[in-house]
Amino acid sequence: MKKTNLSGVLYIGLLSCLLIACGEKKQQFTISGEIQGDKDKFLYLENVGTSRVTVLDSVQLGSGAFQFRHERPQTPDFYRLRLGNQIINLAIDSTETITVTADETHFATGYTLGGEEAESQKIKQLTLLQLSANQKYTALKKQYEAGELSMDQYMEGVNAAINQYKTAAKEYILADFMSPVAYFALFQQIDNLMIFDLYDKADNKLFGAVANAWNTTYPESPRAIQLKNLYTGALAALRGERPIEAKEGDFKTLYDISLPALDGKEIRLSEAGEGKLTVVDFTAYNTEASLLHNMQLAEIYDKYKSRGLEIYQVSLDTDNHLWKNGAVNLPWISVIDPQSVYSQIVRKYNVIRIPTAFIRTGEGDIVARIEDYSTLEKEIVKQLK
Repeated sequence: MKKTNLSGVLYIGLLSCLLIACGEKKQQFTISGEIQGDKDKFLYLENVGTSRVTVLDSVQLGSGAFQFRHERPQTPDFYRLRLGNQIINLAIDSTETITVTADETHFATGYTLGGEEAESQKIKQLTLLQLSANQKYTALKKQYEAGELSMDQYMEGVNAAINQYKTAAKEYILADFMSPVAYFALFQQIDNLMIFDLYDKADNKLFGAVANAWNTTYPESPRAIQLKNLYTGALAALRGERPIEAKEGDFKTLYDISLPALDGKEIRLSEAGEGKLTVVDFTAYNTEASLLHNMQLAEIYDKYKSRGLEIYQVSLDTDNHLWKNGAVNLPWISVIDPQSVYSQIVRKYNVIRIPTAFIRTGEGDIVARIEDYSTLEKEIVKQLK
């Protein structure tokens, strides 16, 4: 009988296991560098997902030198270094190595990058542009609250800051729709308000171009799916079509409003507009155009109220007395948002100028956004057919 060399079998088996293990070794990216500052503080590496931020690793600064190694993403993704409340955003799409040098005081703005950092360098430039817009917004907010600016002046200033960012950011987006920086640019915010507006026709086209590029190159990836859903849902509204089918956290729930009317009792939009086509109108009575605006609305309301039209007008006035005097004789529902231009409702609807209106069906779907009120009657007629 032929004998088997047991040690040889064990050696071959062990070698095979090692080869398999090596073959299965996951590819990684590396972020390293040096941070000058409090040696007791912790530096965190975080993944910025489409819906949440996840802590991946942390290190106590000690001497200041640090290194993070992590499994590379299957498709381009975003990570950040966090020191306290300061953040450095980075883009990763391969096994690259990025070096970061910074000090604690100017961690979020004064850092330098090395290695394979081309996209992350552009993201830094965009971050600084967004920070500049935020600083202008904060200054305008202080002036407005101090009574140094009217609401019209405040909104005009905010729009100017937003447009300045958008003009610069568009260059990054148009240069390469597929780049991580194009995606990053679209989702920047001022005070939790997206700068690029999905319901603005020009901005929607940019979302569509980036969505198409990501879906072509990385179909079924989380960011490609996110872009596609956001773009198609907003496009349907712009076209006056029914948005995507209702799901958990759908339009009916997300865009519902409940605010106090003249008698102090809250009126819920979903109840007031049930079975009716409703114009949800964001305005302020202390603006110069308010009187003419309400006269135009009154003409439309008188014409179509018998066909089921309702108006749910949200005042963003800070002067409650002025609002009551202006709204007392109006024939439609008038409510006031006590948080004015800083309200969560304004952010949720992404209102960046007033007046702005939305058309809501009797079933609760938002089907149009109106900033040019000369188109309002046409949209109403389209929905009433």
